[in-house]
Amino acid sequence: MSESPAADQSPAKSVPLVIGSIGLLLLLAALDQTIVSTALPTIVADLKGIEHLSWVVTAYILASTVSAPLYGKLGDLYGRRLMVVVSVGLFLFGSIICGFAQSMNALIVARVVQGLGGGGLFVLALSVVGDVLPPKERGKMQGVFAAIFSLASVAGPLAGGWFVEVATWHWIFFINIPFGLLAIAGFIAGFHPTGKRVKHQIDWSGALFLSLGLAALTLVCSLGGRALPWASFEAQLLILLSVFALVAFVFVERRALEPILPLSLFKMNIFTLTSVIGFFAGVAMFSSITFLPIYLQIAVGISPTDSGLAMIPMTAGIVTTSTLAGRYMGRTGRYYYLTLLGMGFLVLSMGLLAQLQADTSLVVFSLYLFMVGLGMGFIFPVVTSSVQNVVPRHQLGTATAAGVMFRQVGGSLGVAVLGAIFTARMMGPLEASSIEGVLSESGEFALSPTMISSLTPEAKTLLGGVIVDAMQPIYWIAALLCAIGFVAALFLEEVRLENRMVKSEAPSVSAK
Repeated sequence: MSESPAADQSPAKSVPLVIGSIGLLLLLAALDQTIVSTALPTIVADLKGIEHLSWVVTAYILASTVSAPLYGKLGDLYGRRLMVVVSVGLFLFGSIICGFAQSMNALIVARVVQGLGGGGLFVLALSVVGDVLPPKERGKMQGVFAAIFSLASVAGPLAGGWFVEVATWHWIFFINIPFGLLAIAGFIAGFHPTGKRVKHQIDWSGALFLSLGLAALTLVCSLGGRALPWASFEAQLLILLSVFALVAFVFVERRALEPILPLSLFKMNIFTLTSVIGFFAGVAMFSSITFLPIYLQIAVGISPTDSGLAMIPMTAGIVTTSTLAGRYMGRTGRYYYLTLLGMGFLVLSMGLLAQLQADTSLVVFSLYLFMVGLGMGFIFPVVTSSVQNVVPRHQLGTATAAGVMFRQVGGSLGVAVLGAIFTARMMGPLEASSIEGVLSESGEFALSPTMISSLTPEAKTLLGGVIVDAMQPIYWIAALLCAIGFVAALFLEEVRLENRMVKSEAPSVSAK
């Protein structure tokens, strides 16, 4: 392992100010992934287009996924301060046009713009931690950041539900503006540039092929089988484009002078397996955030604000185990068993969510969701801190971005595929049902949470059954994928986290 040059020289003028500002950046990014969830049923009813429901989430995740590695590389090459400013600026611009969107297509396009900026928020914030703190301290801080994400998982759905009931859903995007301005002001004040400028070669070809490959793959996974028959020319073209672009990406990365995703990273056991673990944890996380509010508002029949409150147990679970995991890693420098606990909880909790019924009590629902949070809290601190501990300093941002990318890819593909399954299983029974007002004249889902109260008890029961039947396969699939992640965690190597900024040539591998 090469020594990281000048790794003991922190660019932070004030470490607490930097940590506080990047914590706010993470809150900003996390809020935007969760605040939309409770508003989704209302957005769909307002703008129409149930078949595009998952794309309100997927468009953001996909755009942030394909841009994340580029931000990581550019941050390594040109400085994280500049790239944070660019990322936040683009994110806020996207938030503004999201707020003014008047159609589902316009909203999805605006979410892409927002995601292109949001892709840098997680990556750059986590990379800055590697700049200003030694490895052993990073575990504690990753636990704090996981708690921040947990706060967003409560504040987001609550704010989304509140805005829907008190104002309009458009304000769930405008609320990003003050948070973003405050965060960027604090970061600029506390994190100073080094002043060094070096000529670099950016791997634009790699970024292009990676973006094309992931976009085509997500599109065909989302649309295939319903909007696009698998045998159709469009679906076949997307499959070919995805395969071609991803193969071309590997070819380009093997020859690039400064690859956006160095393939040498995959020679590291820790990087490869934490990427797999992060991928499947992303599926579980985003499927929980996206589909459970629909279950709560449509099948159970509670308000958007109450559905946000019902998501609090997941936050409690994440805060509990992320705090414990961060302290454990800071005290011992070890993390192997944390990944096993995390994936184990996710397998169990996804299986339990597959058992939900329309009449499941909120106490039981809360217990299931708490277990999801327990699993997430164990995973979050490990997948970032363990990788940052073993990569050379000049690849820290790139490796961090790659880890975030795999989690986001898991989320985007998961929501796309599971959303397509959910829509297909739901629309058939609804089209055949006699429930009035559920579908518009054009055959699109038009029932908002506020309209449910007007339905007869029989219609509510029928609608709840349709939602539950459509949702159950989603969590069985998520449980199976998390089980694969658990198997991957069994083979994860453990390199003790150090309490210093400069890494040794060859960190020792700890016995498990």
